[in-house]
Amino acid sequence: MLFPSTVAGSLPKPAWLAEPNKLWPKWRLAGDDLAQAKLDATLLAIKVQEDAGLDIVGDGEMSRQHFVHGFLEFVDGIDFANKVEMGIRADRYKAMVPVVRGALTLKGRVHRAEAQHARAHTKKKLKITLPGAMTIADTVADAHYGDRARMAMAFAELLNTEARALAADGVDVIQFDEPAFNVFMDEVPTWGIEALERAIDGLKCTTAVHICYGYGIKANIDWKNALGDEWRQYEKIFPALAKSRIGQVSVEVIHSHVPMKLLSLLEGKDVLAGVIDVATDTVETPEEIAGVIKDIMQFVPKDRIVACTNCGMAPMRRDIAEAKLAALGAGAKLARERFG
Repeated sequence: MLFPSTVAGSLPKPAWLAEPNKLWPKWRLAGDDLAQAKLDATLLAIKVQEDAGLDIVGDGEMSRQHFVHGFLEFVDGIDFANKVEMGIRADRYKAMVPVVRGALTLKGRVHRAEAQHARAHTKKKLKITLPGAMTIADTVADAHYGDRARMAMAFAELLNTEARALAADGVDVIQFDEPAFNVFMDEVPTWGIEALERAIDGLKCTTAVHICYGYGIKANIDWKNALGDEWRQYEKIFPALAKSRIGQVSVEVIHSHVPMKLLSLLEGKDVLAGVIDVATDTVETPEEIAGVIKDIMQFVPKDRIVACTNCGMAPMRRDIAEAKLAALGAGAKLARERFG
């Protein structure tokens, strides 16, 4: 199928599960009630995606409070009780982060419950996301390893363990989210790619990496407004990603200032092209989406284009996100009819 459609990762959580319209929402429930509610929300996320006509569905990250910390909660060696303030994403903003104080080990499975629940309730291809090792290493303070690259490789080992288990659960696509890849461009071609490839070792399913300029939150929007008319950071890392073993690269396109011709540097990769803007409440039209796909075809073979969202939709209003998903499904369908 040409132009299959999917989401980058997160969807807004229902108000009965967590605080709405927040990137770090508080859970409404606790204990067994929360565990069941997370699975109920996962089922709802799948239904919304299926109704929108998406071809590859995800769990919507309903079981995670945050895309990084949802993984860290299952890792021993991390001190959550004594967080420290640290600049992350090259000091783009400050955050209170946990501290790595010992050797990192997994407490057990991370996303088994939601992955198996999702797999049991959809016949569509299923995608599950994990935070990338470089981004995790940029979101915690290190008081043990003494070297960020070394710590990232330790996280990559844990990510690989969970990824292999997810593949065994029947997950079709495993994506690693690496927003840090557009911040530390000099490190990406060296230990960033090395850690990413360690995380995908042994996987037979489709593998992807999501890189982006971030959620549609004020700190990111302000930063992007300071980057000028052309965002060329990807020019440094796309050639390295093209040579890597990763199968797909997810990147924003619509309303971004990334020169579209840079997509041609991802030769040999499927491009999960963002045709839905997560930084605006304006809902795209199918015509607009098909037009963006047509433009992308100048630089990416059409059989390698996957229609996607620019980034996660977690902080968005739920009704707007659902309308955007419906537009995504309709826009991809329209592009198939026109360019198939």
